[in-house]
Amino acid sequence: MKQFIFELFGWWNKQTLSTRIFTALRGIKVGEDEFGNVYYKGKKDGRRWVIYNGPAEASAIPPGWHGWMHYRTDVAPSEADYKPRDWQKPHQANLTGTSAAYRPDGSILTPTERPRVTGDYEAWSPE
Repeated sequence: MKQFIFELFGWWNKQTLSTRIFTALRGIKVGEDEFGNVYYKGKKDGRRWVIYNGPAEASAIPPGWHGWMHYRTDVAPSEADYKPRDWQKPHQANLTGTSAAYRPDGSILTPTERPRVTGDYEAWSPE
């Protein structure tokens, strides 16, 4: 019952009831990634979408699936022997708004002061 209520109102986590119905009627499962996200394409129009495993965060899609989702390739990573390139980094959560977010010196939320400017820089002031 709890899952059903959450699907009615919880659009930010996994899928809603309407997405579940749409996917059942019009979707073909293409594959699943290592994070548990499930990828679908439309039976008629070839539209592509993902059902996230957890919070809906677009950056949680691995590089191979990102290319497929954005029509850069017609072959899904589940259909080919896909191996990410060395420069393709694994997913890292977006920490903005959390206590682990990056706060440089001089930020309002940091107790330290911003370092003084060195060199030949001179701030402009109206005369």
